[in-house]
Amino acid sequence: MKAIGYAQSLPISDPASLSDLELPQPTAGGRDLLVRVRAIAVNPVDYKVRLRFTPADGEHKVLGWDAVGEVVATGDAATLFEPGDIVYYAGDLNRQGSNAEYQLVDERLVGRKPKSLSDAEAAALPLTTITAWELLFEHLAIPQQTPGSTDKTDDVILVIGAAGGVGSILLQLAKVLTGSTIVATASRERSQAWVKQLGADHVVDHTQPLQPQIDALIDSGHFSHVTHVASLNSTDSYFESYTELLAPFGKIAMIDDPAGPLDVMKMKPRSQSLHIEFMFARSMFDAPDMAEQGRLLNRVAELIDSGHIRTTIGRHLGAISADNLRTAHGELESGRSIGKIVLEGF
Repeated sequence: MKAIGYAQSLPISDPASLSDLELPQPTAGGRDLLVRVRAIAVNPVDYKVRLRFTPADGEHKVLGWDAVGEVVATGDAATLFEPGDIVYYAGDLNRQGSNAEYQLVDERLVGRKPKSLSDAEAAALPLTTITAWELLFEHLAIPQQTPGSTDKTDDVILVIGAAGGVGSILLQLAKVLTGSTIVATASRERSQAWVKQLGADHVVDHTQPLQPQIDALIDSGHFSHVTHVASLNSTDSYFESYTELLAPFGKIAMIDDPAGPLDVMKMKPRSQSLHIEFMFARSMFDAPDMAEQGRLLNRVAELIDSGHIRTTIGRHLGAISADNLRTAHGELESGRSIGKIVLEGF
């Protein structure tokens, strides 16, 4: 089968950083599905693994943790899907990824593709959707409401890095399923327009000090305090600001990898709490509730097909190839990508 992978950790400018390969087609067993991949998306985890993990001599690592495809075979213990089903999923960081014609994935991590979306539109969603859902509803414990409810709550969520992949779906989930007031950060005009379209009630510029901008919104009567922070990047740069602007018993949930230590004792005077979201935790450690990821993907598919949530595609780069994936990695490494980057077909 065709695949794209690497044998050495190299800068993305090096043509050997990602290469077109021919690999054996895997066989499904146990609770696995064998999926013929039709479209994929690229995430920061792809380039982080590429830069940090070197395969054993003579082996290649296949990246990719967002896919839409057709189930072509099932393992002997699989019961949730049948050949011919069209599915979407993020998968397992410990296994070969979706940058290949065929991929094995545990059925408990898989949802049915939203019927109203194209393959590429749906491929933009799984990893970031799982991350945003777990962050909002499991770590920050924001109460869920019925979609379309107009009941406002006292919850105020500050979303740092709101224009990226996770932020783009998190804003929508928060707007549709909670009564929270949403404050998003964005600096460029295009990014500000994007986050407003996706549900942000207010936008602040993360290149400027946060506290004065939040104080101005409070003084204008928009809300009384920030209760939750979704820190999607640069947590080490903003952490002290979070502890100062966040209300007593407020919660911070982060998804990034801070370069330096965080002084968590600054949270003690206001009894604040810090949570770390890592959507691969369930699959990596075979958690008893691993099927929660499949269930939430099916729930979000329903929200999409009922018109409550839209795809988060930012750019479609064409076919799944080493050249196009190198372009995608380069864009993500620049830190200026808006929405998700997708590729489709081999």
